[in-house]
Amino acid sequence: MIEFAAASGPRLMLDETSVLDIGGCIVDGVDIAPKRAIPDDGDARIDHSLEGFLFTCGPDHIRHRQPIPGRDDGKVYPLHGSASGHAAKVLWTKFENGHAECRADIDITTVEGLPQRIERLWRIDGATGEVRLEDRVINTSDRTVPTFLMYHMNTGGKWLDEGTRLEGRMLENGGFPWAFGEEPGGIFCVAAPAAEEGFAEVRLGPIAAIGGRTLRVRFRADTLPHLQVWRNQKAPAHIIGIEPVSHRWISRDELQAAGEFNMLAPGESRSYALTFAFL
Repeated sequence: MIEFAAASGPRLMLDETSVLDIGGCIVDGVDIAPKRAIPDDGDARIDHSLEGFLFTCGPDHIRHRQPIPGRDDGKVYPLHGSASGHAAKVLWTKFENGHAECRADIDITTVEGLPQRIERLWRIDGATGEVRLEDRVINTSDRTVPTFLMYHMNTGGKWLDEGTRLEGRMLENGGFPWAFGEEPGGIFCVAAPAAEEGFAEVRLGPIAAIGGRTLRVRFRADTLPHLQVWRNQKAPAHIIGIEPVSHRWISRDELQAAGEFNMLAPGESRSYALTFAFL
């Protein structure tokens, strides 16, 4: 792990063994990542990634295990795509004037055996403490392919309390308590239109365990036009996830039939961004 922090804001542990995703996220001395309070996905890559505060799904697939067309060996698309478990090549890490920046390339081999690349840039504003992630997914193969992306931002449920709420313009009535739905968990996916500057916004808080701070997440509404939220309190899991995502919560086949694939020709790219801060 690479320790990554600025003059203010959270202290992050970036996992160079897996997409430079976030393992630990320390706020006021508390690591709010769920650690081992997670469900067993049956995929060692994903179990490792789920322990952290943020991991990246895609770029070849999200959500549903489905058979790969044209194959007779029974192989299916992995539930969360192929990115997790691919090492990052860190190009630079800078700490200047209180700000922090880390740039990396992640070369991915998809489940179909095709190359893809994520150009990743992390920044922390030392004045505001806001963290910003910018990703550029490039089709480095010789085939036109669909691209998908989902960010899982996972918080350990043990750090939340009865006063903690989810709030955002895309949510019913503007928000509700974090323990929504029936026990021991629930999931939903909604359209997430831009609130300002092309970004949608959702908040989780206040969280008494970190001094009453609220997690504010903002994400590009053009390439991440949906928000999925899930929680799971079925032992040993105790977790809630805020998940900006590129596609609706329907199967790959349904997305294709509806003409909702985002196709990339060889050499083409698609950009994504999100920010988060503890206010």
